[in-house]
Amino acid sequence: MQDYHEFLEEILITEDQLRERVAELGAEISRDYEGKIPHLVCILRGGVVFLTDLMRKITVPNTIDFMAVSSYGAGARQSTGQVRITYDLKEDISNRDVILVEDIVDSGFTIATVLEFLETRRPRSLKVCTLLDKFERRQTNVPIHYCGFQIPDKFVFGYGLDLDELYRNLPFIGCVNAALYHPDA
Repeated sequence: MQDYHEFLEEILITEDQLRERVAELGAEISRDYEGKIPHLVCILRGGVVFLTDLMRKITVPNTIDFMAVSSYGAGARQSTGQVRITYDLKEDISNRDVILVEDIVDSGFTIATVLEFLETRRPRSLKVCTLLDKFERRQTNVPIHYCGFQIPDKFVFGYGLDLDELYRNLPFIGCVNAALYHPDA
């Protein structure tokens, strides 16, 4: 396994920038949901770090649940466009105010499929909160109500986002220099 310093092209978003922006998102959601109880639905696994930091910055009572979806396949760096729900919600979301918490919105196919799936369960409201928006790669229109950062079309890792299931624990978001990354090293 390579040390991430060997293939880190740049730190795109620092730990301080993440902390500050997550606090701002928490304050915004708290204002928007005053008098309500938002139900935060985290897309596993990449969104977990973001969710745990975000929910602590939301000052109104909130609940959480989890979903897992797959659209990348083993070792893939881009979505296949084929979305599978691999772990479904445990809670009923009908007539609830749901915020889908995602680590990154890229092509938009995954989030569009999840939104369509969740709409069938008749939530009172359904909004999207993403840490990262890779807008220039968007291939389908999806509503993003809360966005941490718009980022360029680079492969990123850290702060919950993995690189071959590793490096989620890093406190920043870095860009991979693909020429220097050797997964078998």
